[in-house]
Amino acid sequence: MRGEAWLFTGVALFFAVTGSVYAAFSTDPAGIAALLVSFLMSALIAGFLWWGYASVGRRPEDRKDARVREVGGRRAYFPARSYFPVLTAAGTALLGLGTVEGLWLFLIGVGVLVPGVYGFVFQNADRSG
Repeated sequence: MRGEAWLFTGVALFFAVTGSVYAAFSTDPAGIAALLVSFLMSALIAGFLWWGYASVGRRPEDRKDARVREVGGRRAYFPARSYFPVLTAAGTALLGLGTVEGLWLFLIGVGVLVPGVYGFVFQNADRSG
């Protein structure tokens, strides 16, 4: 994770420097805001990767002398088929349309989106306690 963390740290620094120079020489608030948001998003990912590196340590992928069998076995869990992605997408689309058409459609979108996100979060939770 250390390599990925350095990569996103470099991206965050690039957006910080670029945004600072742009803010000094421009009066365009949209460009300044876009560069600021880009910096914040890349800094968030870099911070997460540095935190992961500090808590997990070096992975076999980070070492040059690692063997393939060190990373073998089960790597990820893929859940079964689910309707929650469709429900979340429909709710997001209704939310977007609701901002244009009216509050009533926005509230319907919230009513569709919340169960979709809830299902995404808890569909594979261990319910045994």
